[in-house]
Amino acid sequence: MQGPAASRRPSATELPRSLAPTTAPPHHPGAARPQERWARAALTRVLEPGDEQAGRWLADLGPVDLMRRLTEAPHRHTTDLLPGATPDRMAALRTRARQADPAHDLTTAASIGARFVIPGDAEWPSQLDDLDTARPLGLWVRGAPNLRHWALRSVAVVGARNCTPYGAHTATNLAAGLAERGWVVVSGAAYGVDGAAHRGALATGGATVAILACGADVAYPRGHAGLLGRIMRQGLVVGELPPGSHPTRSRFVLRNRVIAALTRGTVVIEAAHRSGSLVTARAAQRIGRHTMGIPGPVTSGASAGVHELLRGGAVLVTDASDVVELVGAMGDDLAPERRGPTLPRDLLAGETARLLEAMPGRSTDTTAVTLADRVGTSVDAALARLYELHSLGFVERHGDRWRLAASAAPPGETRRGGA
Repeated sequence: MQGPAASRRPSATELPRSLAPTTAPPHHPGAARPQERWARAALTRVLEPGDEQAGRWLADLGPVDLMRRLTEAPHRHTTDLLPGATPDRMAALRTRARQADPAHDLTTAASIGARFVIPGDAEWPSQLDDLDTARPLGLWVRGAPNLRHWALRSVAVVGARNCTPYGAHTATNLAAGLAERGWVVVSGAAYGVDGAAHRGALATGGATVAILACGADVAYPRGHAGLLGRIMRQGLVVGELPPGSHPTRSRFVLRNRVIAALTRGTVVIEAAHRSGSLVTARAAQRIGRHTMGIPGPVTSGASAGVHELLRGGAVLVTDASDVVELVGAMGDDLAPERRGPTLPRDLLAGETARLLEAMPGRSTDTTAVTLADRVGTSVDAALARLYELHSLGFVERHGDRWRLAASAAPPGETRRGGA
């Protein structure tokens, strides 16, 4: 029989040795609550984003005690289960918890210029607390600006990955207009509407934030590695998951709640009936954020979800002035005179522009393989650029072949900006 010393449970201020910090975690604003920071960083390896059952454990126990419960050996005469957890789930959580290395993750984050922001930090956006038990454990943030300050004046712009040229043009112009008015454009860095929104904000020298369903150091989708680099230099790249984590289908869906809660309102541009963008909009509605939609042609299935959203109480908007009129209550001039639209051709640079120049004349189509060979890049990279050009209205897709769109400017007229 073990004596009291051998069976003693750690006190509430102790951490398992593998988690106990000896110094303040690197690269975070202040050294307050180092044990809580370590525990929350570890739990981002253990728990999936948006796990509401785990959120209740966190509320009852706190991150330090929860992590201890998951790393200490179970008592011999009790199952030592957390409320609602099955033995199999407890075993899986314990395995993850014992493998977690928060010191390594925090050091890795610091090495790439990232920080781990947790509830209670000066930089923590308190509006995320509206998510209650689905609130993030913390956020891994890359980029210089203060996330809390930016989030106070932010709007989400989301929509279809496989958007039409109309959707891409609309997203680009809307984001540019918001950025010109001093608003931060938040989106998910996906192909289609997300990418167009980020580029529209960047093109005006404005502010944009990418909320990822993976680690903040993971370029996903791969074709947006350059775009994510620009966002990090000019804005913020944010993720709930620790460095090196890859996205899954469920992580994409759950990421949308963060976009909805972080911002003052969500605008949906093109969404089919089952689009993930509608998940973001409905999450925004549930927590009392402004929900907006830009209508599309009644004949377009790409806008069917937006029209459904509008019938359900979302506000119809058509441009940045409409959005600012709804979400803006800052007391300053939020709706200056409109400027002309930002044309997508002004956003092309580097490999994207070279690939457009490599396209044959309008009467001839070609393949991604041929274009990759002409430009000197991989087929995957060429496809990513082609989908980008398609979303901006420069090219058309016909099966596995591509051609210049009838309305596209001649390649020689393409102006190179920053993409």
